[in-house]
Amino acid sequence: MTTELKTLLALALALLLGGCGAGTDAPAEAPPPSDQPLHLVVYQNPQCGCCSLWVDYMTDHGFTAEIIEEPDPMARLERTGLAPESSSCHTALVDGYFVEGHVPADDVKRLLDKRPVALGLTVPGMPIGSPGMEHGGRRQAYDVLLVDQSGEFEVFNHYPAIEP
Repeated sequence: MTTELKTLLALALALLLGGCGAGTDAPAEAPPPSDQPLHLVVYQNPQCGCCSLWVDYMTDHGFTAEIIEEPDPMARLERTGLAPESSSCHTALVDGYFVEGHVPADDVKRLLDKRPVALGLTVPGMPIGSPGMEHGGRRQAYDVLLVDQSGEFEVFNHYPAIEP
């Protein structure tokens, strides 16, 4: 069984059960680190230019990426369990977590370093100035959200607005 398939099965099981240890007294655990923690498997629409720009940004910041073309956004949302308003235009899997949307590389690296008990990170929508959505130095304020095992969100990082 491939690492990608194991990751997908673990995420599906966690979502179906409502999180690790649901219904038991067993503590939830963070995904164990893999031997390739900086390898992304990215599901994206082949016509989406900003998805490709995000992948380029991530490879410039030390990640490798495998692209899987998936034009159906509902298939991506089923993979993460996120509601459309909490999602973006592409989904990556990395070392037991999902990364939804235009999440900065430093946040993904911090996630992999800290290994919180969580499903992943999301940047809902497509904020101007986020990685892959650069626009002349301008940036909308946005949050990177950590999605816990029960699907609840907490702010993992905040990026304030920048007006050049």
